[in-house]
Amino acid sequence: MIDAGLFDPLVDRVLKFAGDDPVRVSLGTAILALIVALDGDGATTALITVTAFLPVYRRLGMNPLVLAVGLGSAACVMNLTPWGGPMGRAAAALHVDPSDIFIPLLPTWAAGIAGTLAIAWYLGRRERARIAVEGAEVHGAGGPILFERDQSLRRPRLFWFNLALTLAILGSAISGIVPLPLVFMIGLAIALVINYPKVSQQGERIKAHAENGLPIVLLILAAGSFTGVMQGTGMIDAMADGAVTLVPAELGPHMGVVTAFLAMPLTFVLSNDAFYFGVVPVIAETAGHYGVAPEVIARASLLALPIHGLSPLTAAIYLLAGLVGKDVGEMQRFGLKWAFLLSLILIAAATLTGVIL
Repeated sequence: MIDAGLFDPLVDRVLKFAGDDPVRVSLGTAILALIVALDGDGATTALITVTAFLPVYRRLGMNPLVLAVGLGSAACVMNLTPWGGPMGRAAAALHVDPSDIFIPLLPTWAAGIAGTLAIAWYLGRRERARIAVEGAEVHGAGGPILFERDQSLRRPRLFWFNLALTLAILGSAISGIVPLPLVFMIGLAIALVINYPKVSQQGERIKAHAENGLPIVLLILAAGSFTGVMQGTGMIDAMADGAVTLVPAELGPHMGVVTAFLAMPLTFVLSNDAFYFGVVPVIAETAGHYGVAPEVIARASLLALPIHGLSPLTAAIYLLAGLVGKDVGEMQRFGLKWAFLLSLILIAAATLTGVIL
C-alpha cells in the first residue's frame, strides 16, 4: 500500500495541518508515524516520517529529539498489532492465537495512541515556548535523508479501492472472523493482482518486501520448534517449578501485572528473542500454577514496548539517530522518561480493563 501511494494524500494533509506551529508539527509527526506504522516495519516508518518532517524541524529550529520521541512512541504502540514482530514472538512462544492476545488489548491500544498524541502535544508546547524565548536555532543539521521511492509504482487512480481493501483487511483481522494468516494472504493476493497485474511486477514487489517478511516467518517457525523442545523435555516446567518458590503467594494471581512491570527493565537489557523465547515461557508456566492464562502473560509482556524501543539492542534506534543527526545516548536520555510514562499508560489501561488480571 505504501508502494501504491495509499498514504500519500494522508502525508500531504498531515503536513498541511502541521504548518509552522511547533505544536502542530509535533502532533503531525506522531499522527503520520501512527499511520505509516500500520506497515509493521520500523525502518520504513522512520524513513517516511523523517523524510516528511525533518526539513520542517530544521526550518523552525525545533529539537529533532522531539521528532524521535513522537516517531518512536507511535511505532512502539502500533507494534501491538497482530502483525507486529513482538506480538508474533509472544504468540509463537506461548502457542496462542495472536487475535486472542490483541482483541482484548484494543482499549489499551487506543489508550497508547492517545498517550502518544498527548506526549507529542506537550513536547510541541514546550518547543513553542522555548523558541519564543531563545529564538529559532537549528539543533544539528544531520546527514542527508535517505528515503527514495519509485514513483512509477504509485497507483493514484486506485486510491479508493486500496483504502477500502486496507480497511476491510484491518476489520477482518480485528474481528477475528477469518484466521489472521488467511486474511493477509487474501489481501496480498488481491492487492498484487489489482495494483500490479503483470507477473513480473508482482515478483518484484514480493522480492522488495521479502527482506522484511521472511526473517519473521523463519523466526516464528524456529521459535515454535525451540519452545516445543523446551516444553517437551520438561526444561520449562523445571524452571517454572523453581520460580514458583521465589514468587510470594499473594502475588501469584496477579502475575499478569507483575510481568508487565518486569518487562520494563528486561526488555531494555534483553533482545526481543531472548525475552520472548527465553523469559516469557518460564513466566507463563509459573503463572499457570496460579491459574493465570498464557494469553494474559502474552499481553502483559507487550506493554513495555516503548521502553524496548530505546534499548541499545534494537537496530531501529541507530537508524533513527543517524537520520536526525543525534547520538543514541542523547536520544535515550531525552526519551526514556517519555517511554516510561507511555508504558505506565499502557499498563494502567490494561489493568483497568482487566486484560492482564
